[in-house]
Amino acid sequence: MPVTATAPTAEPFRASIMQIEPQWIDYNGHLNMAYYNVMFDRAIDQMWLQLGIGPGYMKERGGSTFTAECHVRYLREIHLGDPVQVSVWLLEADDKRLHTFQELRHATEGWLSATSENMSLHIDMGSRKVAPFPIDISERIRGVVGAHSAIPRPEGIGRSVAMPSKR
Repeated sequence: MPVTATAPTAEPFRASIMQIEPQWIDYNGHLNMAYYNVMFDRAIDQMWLQLGIGPGYMKERGGSTFTAECHVRYLREIHLGDPVQVSVWLLEADDKRLHTFQELRHATEGWLSATSENMSLHIDMGSRKVAPFPIDISERIRGVVGAHSAIPRPEGIGRSVAMPSKR
């Protein structure tokens, strides 16, 4: 599937508005933690289509991406019936890796529910090994990284998991 070349914009990618599915609600009455990742992954898939590295890319050119690392912060509960939208920043990239940051917000009220910071690897599906992006894809990625570097960075990038220090 050919990708239409459009100039990257100086704003995060915004995925389609999603609805919380009933089977995603756990015994605590809120969205189960696993389904935050489902929504983050669906949003990344939408952005990958814009970059030209979606399912058509895998089928036609034999490349895909695998997540190598993920850090999710759960900040406010989401419940059944809440519409949500994910925004994605492409923070950095090199010839084989993509560093992204995502925010999941209530789509109508705007409050932040969760964030996800990820490192994705470009994979040659024939060898199932990390491989450089093709030149045309690398150029497209660099354009988005450049556009996204012109906007404020969201709070939470580079956070680590640790117990608070007792000093």
